Amino acid sequence: LDFYKDVNLLPKLLYVGQSYNYIVYSFISGSTNYVRKNKKEILKALVQRLINNYKTVPHSVGWGWANEPTDSWQGFLLNRVIEANKILDSHLEKDDLNFVLELVKSPNRNSFNREPFLLHGDCGVHNFIFNEGELCGVIDPTPVFGEPLYDLIYAFCSSPDDLTKETINSAASHLIIKGNKSEQLLYEEVLIGLYLRLATCIRHHPNDLEDYLKAWNYWKNIIKDT
Repeated sequence: LDFYKDVNLLPKLLYVGQSYNYIVYSFISGSTNYVRKNKKEILKALVQRLINNYKTVPHSVGWGWANEPTDSWQGFLLNRVIEANKILDSHLEKDDLNFVLELVKSPNRNSFNREPFLLHGDCGVHNFIFNEGELCGVIDPTPVFGEPLYDLIYAFCSSPDDLTKETINSAASHLIIKGNKSEQLLYEEVLIGLYLRLATCIRHHPNDLEDYLKAWNYWKNIIKDT
């Protein structure tokens, strides 16, 4: 919040407890109720008003969780996939894990920026504030050192509606910080993000699982056909 104090989509940091047990930030008027109807416009606003303002981390100590960084972005994703598999093992086909691991271990995962950006890290609809259906705030960051596309895909996958090529293509077209991402690489990143989201869904939103499994098969077929 301090690093991006000029980004008006984020609340203003007012106070930090001396022991870092809590922070106080400004109230953003609105609702956390996400209405599933205008995902394209919400993601466009997220990209233009937050993600395109991301900056690289000076004197970075690694990648991934800011409080427990690893030595590479690939390593961070690998750790997350292995943790997710503990939940997903009984819900997906056995080959699904190997398929995702193959994507994560691909040299493509290290084909972007050499320096990490400071990301929100928990950039899902559960942390969005809406006013008359429009995005007006993003709260409760869990800072991550990584690439900006991660936050966009996190937001895209954070609700089971409209998980289509058209929606992510539309949102990604507004990214300024793209790296050298082809459409194929974008779709691979979506599949990795969706795998992680499936585990979160089972843990916190099991009623959404059926919709997410449909999206999982949809995206698997896209990757295999390209």
